Amino acid sequence: MALPGLALSGESGQLDGRGLDGFYRGGRRLLSRCQVRVAGREPLPVQAGMTGADSARFVGTLRVSPAAGPDPDVVVERTRHADGTERITVRSAALRPLRLPVEVALGTDLADLAAIAAGAAGPELPASVHDSGLRWATAGTAACVTADPPPSDALASAGLLRWELNLPPGGTAAVELRVRPAGTGPLRPAGHAATSPLAPARAEGDDPRVAPLLHSAVADLQALLLRDPAHPSDTYLAAGVPWRCGMAPAEALAAARMTLPLGTRLAAGTLRTLARTQLQGQGPRTGMIPGPRRDAGPHLPPGCTGTEATLLFPALLAEARRWGLPEQETQELLPAAERCLTWLRATVGDSTYLADPHPGGPARCETQAHAYRAALLGADLLDAYDRPGAAELQQWAQTLRAAFRTDFWVADRGGGRPAAALAPDGRPVPHLAATAVHLLDTGLLGAGRLAPGLLDTVQTEHLARLLGTPAMDAGWGLRGLGSKEPGHNPFGHRTGAVRVHETALAVAGLVAAGYEKEAAGLLKGLLEAAEHFGHRLPEMFAGERRSTATAPLPHPAACRPAATAAASVILLFTALAGIRPDAPARTVTLRPVRSAPLGELGLNGLRVAGAPFAVRISRLGLAMVEEAADGLQLGA
Repeated sequence: MALPGLALSGESGQLDGRGLDGFYRGGRRLLSRCQVRVAGREPLPVQAGMTGADSARFVGTLRVSPAAGPDPDVVVERTRHADGTERITVRSAALRPLRLPVEVALGTDLADLAAIAAGAAGPELPASVHDSGLRWATAGTAACVTADPPPSDALASAGLLRWELNLPPGGTAAVELRVRPAGTGPLRPAGHAATSPLAPARAEGDDPRVAPLLHSAVADLQALLLRDPAHPSDTYLAAGVPWRCGMAPAEALAAARMTLPLGTRLAAGTLRTLARTQLQGQGPRTGMIPGPRRDAGPHLPPGCTGTEATLLFPALLAEARRWGLPEQETQELLPAAERCLTWLRATVGDSTYLADPHPGGPARCETQAHAYRAALLGADLLDAYDRPGAAELQQWAQTLRAAFRTDFWVADRGGGRPAAALAPDGRPVPHLAATAVHLLDTGLLGAGRLAPGLLDTVQTEHLARLLGTPAMDAGWGLRGLGSKEPGHNPFGHRTGAVRVHETALAVAGLVAAGYEKEAAGLLKGLLEAAEHFGHRLPEMFAGERRSTATAPLPHPAACRPAATAAASVILLFTALAGIRPDAPARTVTLRPVRSAPLGELGLNGLRVAGAPFAVRISRLGLAMVEEAADGLQLGA
């Protein structure tokens, strides 16, 4: 993919018109069938693979000479790009000249992705001959395929383009197809701009998995970039492919926050885009960033992602400033952050907890964590610019922290656990869920300090131990719901599947709290899973227990790639290095993992305070800065 362009097929490379197969642009399927036949036969598939986030290569063979024996003498290579371009190359190894008929059967329904996912796509549309190819049209939409060189025959009734290729011994011939919406020019993906909002980070080290994993993550993030049509300079990340190729506010903010080590331009574009959606006027929702509801499993009603996005907004702005967001951009976004914080205080009112969905919903554990972080980081931001309201936010955060440690802690013989939520009547919902990892994600303040957590020291230790148990750690990552909890389902979105984002948050939070053993177990399991997924982690996968000679089971509804999963790789590696910048103070603090679970690790091409940044962690867990902005001091 290179959004808004996307191409999906099986490993044969043939688009057969079934399932999700096709070339897409902006969520519309422009071409659903593209079947190649050479000498009347389909090539035998021998290899397929990604050559980049936006391209794939498919190789097939044929035996066309009667005297060739068992060896193929024709190779058919298809190179496909997400921008709607496909090059079909035919190579001959025959000892005599070949005259090969090449046919490409084309068709489309021009269906949108939502209809296809729901099984409601219509039949193929009739084609007409157009220019050097074919055209299809329906009400308000049209697509065409053009070919270079032009075909010798174009049969609209059969959707067929045909060439007669003359190949000398050892010769090669090629045909290029271009799929476009009718009346438009070439696709210009946001990620292919001359200047990218993402730094080209690289990793190297003792563990051979780190380099391909980071390379794939950065490439996928680049390919998931979208532009705000009304403000083309502002880019943000789509949630994931293929199901969610558009803006999902909470996921876009979470991913932008995890990619701050690659620069602050993506964060700024995401914040500006969402600030324009912020609800204005009067009423209880004024100041919110709108977002859809999200399923929370059988124990709780759906939550509001708008609540999460509204709380993530000021936290992202505060942390982006620490990573080097220019002062002018910070100040321009500050009023929108203030409106988010005003909504928080107005919605909580005289209560201690923030209900979600509100009013009348449960007080979720993770919502309190988001609200607490927004209050502390928001107060820090307001103080930095002498804006009112910081003291009130800090006071509410202290009240929340004191009450949370009592009300949300469920005592048991093992030392206790945080409740997943408090019901509207105040009773704790006691099941152990991965949403508890948000309690470890406290946020970055100045001078390399992390904000204090909602849990006390003893409670944090109990949570760390629980996250490292087999009930939560599947061996590939963190289960969404403990395996001993009622309603556990290894394939459940929120009831047992391993979600990469939450696993990465757990690793980073455990590292920050000093629980390196538990963090290393989750980290190594996730890296093992990444190998099985070709170093392109999906949004989630089944939380089946890892055993010898097994592989993680893909989830059929998971996006792959997904913005939060790809961005999680950035978080994992920068958490291992312990990078904590304070650009306004011109300092950066390094708190690397002393146990060095991956051995020596070098990170290059990051950005801190607007300049390239590189760091190396030794096998002894010692950090050395190899490149940094002029005047940036290493903090204690």
